Amino acid sequence: MSEVFEGYERQYCELSANLSKKCTAAAALNGEQKKQKLSDIRAGLEDAEALIRKMDLEARSLQPNVKAMLLAKLREYKSDLNNLKSEVKRIASGNLNPAARDQLLESGMADTLTASVDQRSRLMMTTERVNQSSERIKDSRRTMLETEELGVSILQDLHSQRQSLLHANKTLHGVDDNVGKSKRILTAMSRRMSRNKWIVGIIIAVLIIAIVLILYFKLVK
Repeated sequence: MSEVFEGYERQYCELSANLSKKCTAAAALNGEQKKQKLSDIRAGLEDAEALIRKMDLEARSLQPNVKAMLLAKLREYKSDLNNLKSEVKRIASGNLNPAARDQLLESGMADTLTASVDQRSRLMMTTERVNQSSERIKDSRRTMLETEELGVSILQDLHSQRQSLLHANKTLHGVDDNVGKSKRILTAMSRRMSRNKWIVGIIIAVLIIAIVLILYFKLVK
């Protein structure tokens, strides 16, 4: 989950709880004190609306799967804010007369406060579920990153092995070339040796013939 969204969320929850306490306190006040308290509450509601707008912008800038969860949570916060506004209206309308105020405090305000408590309980449960989902997403993302790193490591090993095989192949080609050169040299040497044998043989034959002729002429004389 976005850390920016979580920061806005914490601020809103704290502000909402504070406004709820102020509403309860304002319901028991009269006159200028009540007006001042209501003015303070309305300023807090404006801050709450600003936080909700920021959360909305942040949620819409995230990935679709995270965005859907955060927008669902945001709807709960908007409903909570509307309940707070309704409480403020009820308290403000209590300025008409003491009887109306007492009636609102005994019936409407009690129902509204109860609804607000229930709403916050649902918000906490929803927040917990979303946080758990976010943790699962983080775990999945962590696993994906680990798998990606493992894949990169395997690819690097394969690349290194490929380079080794290419180097070995080049070495073998070099050996083949050297063997070919050696074979050609040996063949040339063998041919020269054969030619030399023939030359030596011819020379020996010529010498033998010359010796025979010399002996023959000596014997004839």
